[in-house]
Amino acid sequence: MSEHESGGPGAGIRVLIADDQELVREGLAVLLDTQADIAVVGQAADGQQAIRETERLAPDVVLMDVRMPVCDGIEATRAITAAGPTKVIVLTTFDLDSYVYAALRAGASGFLLKESSARSLGDAVRVVAAGDALLAPSVTRRLLAEFARQGQPTRSGAKPADLTARETEVLVHIARGLSNAEIAREMVISEQTVKTHVGRFLDKLQLRDRTQAAIYAYETRLVSPR
Repeated sequence: MSEHESGGPGAGIRVLIADDQELVREGLAVLLDTQADIAVVGQAADGQQAIRETERLAPDVVLMDVRMPVCDGIEATRAITAAGPTKVIVLTTFDLDSYVYAALRAGASGFLLKESSARSLGDAVRVVAAGDALLAPSVTRRLLAEFARQGQPTRSGAKPADLTARETEVLVHIARGLSNAEIAREMVISEQTVKTHVGRFLDKLQLRDRTQAAIYAYETRLVSPR
C-alpha cells in the first residue's frame, strides 16, 4: 500500500488525483494532506488509469486534469460520473477553456485552477463532496454565454414540462447564476424550500448537481444568456 492509499473509511473525504505530470500530482497531494478532513487515497497518470483507480478505490472526489494521454480527462469524467456517485473537479491551467466546457458537459461538478491555494483546494473538494456545484454565479453566466456562442444542440430526454411551475422557476434562477439565498429572496420563500425544489428537479431530470442543471436549462432552451 502506497502512502497515498492509506485513507480508510474514517479518513474523511477520499480524493483521487489524476494528472499526467507527477510533480503536479505530488504537489496537489501535499496541499490536500494539510487538510485534516481530506485524504488522498490514490493517483493516476492518465484517464484510463483514473477510471480503473476510481473503480478500485471508490473516492468521493476525483481531481481530473483534462489533457492526458491514453484517455483524456473528458472521456474519463464521462465514464466515472456515469458509473457511480464519485464527483469530478476539473483541473485546468486556463480559466474556462474549451476543455473545461466539454468536461462540464461530460458530468464534472466544477473546475479549479491548478495554482489554487491549499485552502481553495480544500474548500473546493468539500463543496463538491457535499453535493454542490463548484461554479460561482458569474462563471455560470459565462458558461451559458459560451454554450450560446458554440450553438450547442438541444438536449433530448426529460422536458421542463415534467417539472412543477415552482421547480421550473428555481431552475431558471439557477441557470442565471443565482445562489439559494438569492433565489429565496427573489421568490419570497425559505432557503430550505429552495433546496427542496432543487433536490426534486435534480431527481426528476436525473441531473447530478447545479452545474448540470444550468447546462440542461440552456440546452432545452428554457433559458437563454442575457
